[in-house]
Amino acid sequence: MTLDKASSEIDGAFTRQERRGLSFENAFGGATSFLRRSYTKELAGFDLAVTGVPFDQAVTHRPGTRFGPRAIREAATLQTFDPPYGWDGFDPLSEFAIADYGDMAFDYADISGLPGLLQAHIAGILAQDCNAITLGGDHFITLPILRAYAETYGPLSVIQFDAHSDLWPDDDMDRIDHGTMMYKAVKLGVVDVSRSIQIGIRTECADYLGMPYIDARSCHEKGAAWVAEQVKARVGAHPAYVTFDIDALDPAFAPGTGTPVWGGLASWQAAAILRDLAGINMVGGDVVEVSPPYDTTGATAIAGAHVAMELCCLALWNKRIK
Repeated sequence: MTLDKASSEIDGAFTRQERRGLSFENAFGGATSFLRRSYTKELAGFDLAVTGVPFDQAVTHRPGTRFGPRAIREAATLQTFDPPYGWDGFDPLSEFAIADYGDMAFDYADISGLPGLLQAHIAGILAQDCNAITLGGDHFITLPILRAYAETYGPLSVIQFDAHSDLWPDDDMDRIDHGTMMYKAVKLGVVDVSRSIQIGIRTECADYLGMPYIDARSCHEKGAAWVAEQVKARVGAHPAYVTFDIDALDPAFAPGTGTPVWGGLASWQAAAILRDLAGINMVGGDVVEVSPPYDTTGATAIAGAHVAMELCCLALWNKRIK
């Protein structure tokens, strides 16, 4: 692959006329839209929107995920030259129109206002007949997103990749905490527990509220294909939301996160599981907890960008040209 003179003089995030297609701009220059897609708030004619939520004020330990969306976008510029590997030739960038909807704007000092604002932000995307992939931000953001989705789809199947269950009890629904967001999502009825599952868990939880889980050791011992089979059997054809906390990966693969836990998934395991989930009725997803200040190598953001690409593939797989 080489860059011709014409392609090197444009910045597709602003000048792209054709919404589909790979991008051959320099990875090290230009605007860092996600996968070099067009920046736009007008989603007519688009199939999927990627948006960022740079919020990290609900963390229990180390902050820094406010820089996650920016870092993931920058890392994603490395994935615009070829179709994603392992998807049987499926090229979502060429077959579908994906937009970068930009980051949600909010007042960093108005923490209590964040949930409603985020729910409205995602609802605004869904109202334009587009589903969303969200770049976080800490894991609290998934709760308002699920509430927005539930208004359209009803209670969702949730496939959660995580070191933690996020099911610790907290009945103050106005309290903002990334460790209790799934507890609240279940209690609020936006998650169909009977059709949901968690993957990679390796911290204790006293009450899973009926949510089944596959812990990290089981993933290692039984294999990625087995994990994907269990997930697909659980969720069936129900509308599914995939939330991927980057700490599902072992710190050896993703050290840049706020609450790292040893014994997690290897990046190849996560890739294999995600690819084997092809065919689920995925209507939305997110990748959260990428905290660049704790990883000077950029490896965590690279992992986050790859996860986000896999989520795009999952969201569009059933609509592909066969």
